[in-house]
Amino acid sequence: MEDFAGYSGKNRQNGQNKTVEAWMDEAKTVAGKYHGRSEGDMLKEIYSRALEGKKNGTLSNEQIDAFYAQFSPMLDGVKRKKLKQIVEQLKKIP
Repeated sequence: MEDFAGYSGKNRQNGQNKTVEAWMDEAKTVAGKYHGRSEGDMLKEIYSRALEGKKNGTLSNEQIDAFYAQFSPMLDGVKRKKLKQIVEQLKKIP
């Protein structure tokens, strides 16, 4: 995952909404980068990249919400709840 800017619900190259297939392809690519890593490692990575973006002003709460909306349906209930907790913590950071 390079950054969260791609999760704004828009395709950065042409401003068009991404198709479900494009999001699934992107999700598979992201998941492939984390193959063999623990869930904790993945959550730490998501949190650290988002925290960096919030601190330097390149990540908005809307982008965080878009990221959650795109990836939460692929998670089971427990993992979705963990991701939601991280999202809520990040959104509280000014």
